[in-house]
Amino acid sequence: MSVAAAQPDTAPPAGSTAAVGGTAARARRRGSTPGRLPWYASLPALVIAALFTLGPLAVVIAFSFMTRPASGGGVVYEFSTDAYRSFLFTKNFVGDLVFNPTYLKVFWTSLEQATITTLVCLVLSFPLALWIATRPPRLQTLLMLAVTIPFWTNLLVRTYAWILVLAKDGVVNRLSTALGLGPLELLYTPMAGQLGLIYTFLPFMVLPIYSSLAGFDFRLAEAAYDLGARKATVVRRIIWPLARPGVVSGVLLVFIPALGSYVQPVLLGGGKVLLIGNLIAAQFGDSRNWPFGAALSVIILVLLALALLGVRWWSKRTGTTVSLSL
Repeated sequence: MSVAAAQPDTAPPAGSTAAVGGTAARARRRGSTPGRLPWYASLPALVIAALFTLGPLAVVIAFSFMTRPASGGGVVYEFSTDAYRSFLFTKNFVGDLVFNPTYLKVFWTSLEQATITTLVCLVLSFPLALWIATRPPRLQTLLMLAVTIPFWTNLLVRTYAWILVLAKDGVVNRLSTALGLGPLELLYTPMAGQLGLIYTFLPFMVLPIYSSLAGFDFRLAEAAYDLGARKATVVRRIIWPLARPGVVSGVLLVFIPALGSYVQPVLLGGGKVLLIGNLIAAQFGDSRNWPFGAALSVIILVLLALALLGVRWWSKRTGTTVSLSL
């Protein structure tokens, strides 16, 4: 028996090879990849996504250009820009348009509270995320689980828990009384609303910063220490550039929802500080001015879109990848 005859014949039949090659060639000619569904197979998902995302957005934009009815809520389907004009101007006793800064002040207050929330969350989250990233892998998992535990509970439940903590007979006031400081006025104050915002959005800052630092080889920091670098230099020149994409993502994830937040300023702050979220809710509720409420929503949307475009331009210029996913 020859050696060639003893070897098993493992080569595929010539006809099957030609068939596979012909199928691949036909797929390439059609501009598709073998095994991949055509684009129209995703049409049902695209239609559903358009209905539940672009649909409500289109309705809000359309309502902002409608006319307010003489009485009651809803809109009159007549084109008008009165809702946008009312944001900056109002009519005096003789019917002339005069500048009215009231709503600009509401926007400024909302921007101020959202900025404070973002800065405090960043100051608290960066060292926390850095500390978690330096722990052993198993402990990192447990610590991140602790960070995400608040997501397991409904937002209203967590907010009402803070009401119990800050109430006159709550934990903080009992401790204050025991220390001889007397009861403190904490609940239904602007500080309570701000505290609720910080508590709610803190995990949204920790998670992206940790994601940026989780894969960091901290031997680079040790090498910098061996070369005589100080802690501030290591953080500024080694750790911060790596954490910067997570910081930018966290800033966006905190600032955008904090700007239009409604629950915390109402339940904890008592509605004493008028923010843009409360103002929009009032327009669709008690005031029944749907066009103006829709116009306020569109203005916020435009401002946030401009902010996102600015971040995109900055990321392209600096080569930094920014993601809004947790």
